[in-house]
Amino acid sequence: MKPLQGENVVSQQKKEKQDKELRVESHRAVADRNKKDDNTCTATLPHSQLWTSEVLHIFRPRAVESEKVEKWTINNEDYRSPAIPAMTKILLEDVKKIFKTTTGTPFMIPTTGTGAWESALTNTLTPGDRIVSFLIGQFSLLWIDQQQRLNFKVDVVESEWGQGANLDILASKLAEDTAHTIKAVCIVHNETATGVTNNLATVRKILDHYRHPALFLVDGVSSICALDFRMDEWGVDVALTGSQKALSLPTGIGIVCASPKALEASKTAKSVRVFFDWNDYLKFYKLGTYWPYTPSVQLLYGLRAALDLLFEEGLDNVIARHSRLGKATRLAVEAWGLKNCTQKEEWVSDTVTAVLVPPYIDSTEIVRRAWKRYNLSLGLGLNKIAGKVFRIGHLGNLNELQLLGCLAGVEMVLRDVGYPVKLGSGVAAASAYLQNNTPLIPSRV
Repeated sequence: MKPLQGENVVSQQKKEKQDKELRVESHRAVADRNKKDDNTCTATLPHSQLWTSEVLHIFRPRAVESEKVEKWTINNEDYRSPAIPAMTKILLEDVKKIFKTTTGTPFMIPTTGTGAWESALTNTLTPGDRIVSFLIGQFSLLWIDQQQRLNFKVDVVESEWGQGANLDILASKLAEDTAHTIKAVCIVHNETATGVTNNLATVRKILDHYRHPALFLVDGVSSICALDFRMDEWGVDVALTGSQKALSLPTGIGIVCASPKALEASKTAKSVRVFFDWNDYLKFYKLGTYWPYTPSVQLLYGLRAALDLLFEEGLDNVIARHSRLGKATRLAVEAWGLKNCTQKEEWVSDTVTAVLVPPYIDSTEIVRRAWKRYNLSLGLGLNKIAGKVFRIGHLGNLNELQLLGCLAGVEMVLRDVGYPVKLGSGVAAASAYLQNNTPLIPSRV
């Protein structure tokens, strides 16, 4: 009887393999059919760039290209079948590449960036632990609020909004902490409220200079896959990002990557955790099934498609593209006679630009008018800078021509609200820069 059972298992596995191949072939057929049906406009532009669609330049980018969408707009699947663990195993290896780590352990948690924050904190720290955290804008403020509500003792280092983290204060705190009471340093790599990017390499140098063992925890929600990020080289212990930013997916996956040091700290951390507990994941990693509870299967297929696009372009090329788009946007702002909220060149962000408006203009009206009249979504000023800035997001699945369309829209809105901008001035400045600095598309050379 045993050979018969073995034969049944092999037969079942063969059937499942055939079913999977048929499913993939079906998705490919749908994509091929859509390509044939598309007119010249839809064949050359991403789905969300069609004239009927809202043009997103808030800090949430366009979705992945239409020909990739069919791969993840699928029905639910049994995540315990062989197909999902097989895909998950490869995804976990590929996700490490976007963090630039070979030693980190990633967790793809069905959550938002806020959940990823909590996962990073509760798996590595104990209530009452002292941490240093930098307040430079709305999102660093929210993370600090979470840290305090989780009962950590937080040394808040606050800077004026528009400035980066005050690393001189960090250095003085570490120098004084000879007893090593500071257990973690928490920093937002890219503060989206103000368009400020912090220098993580310098944070690591300071920690190493004082030979301080504090964990280095980084929010990379709006930087990873768009800005230079080197987890291993910079000695980051926990890094996190979200599916809805540079990965250009819907919200729903919080990706956390933990260093060996962070995994070791999780063994003694006393914070209460259930849904976000890394140990549950690690148990299922060993079993080869990977999921302690139901994942978002559709988003996993989406993540596969997004990573394929990133690797096809090349991660270094993706980072260079964001650098071009960021520089072009700042040149446009300068041509309009407006100022960047970011106060020094060393802090400027290549994924979002926060634009200061004159006192007689309410920036909220700029955002409202852009959406109502031109179907263009810009970012609001938040908290301390509400009404004072609007934000242009330039990350994810975005190219030079799409950015120029956004900048033209901003110019029209500025005229609408009474700002005397010369139409075409910002577009001309950005175009001149991009024309001189945009390389040939490698696949078309």
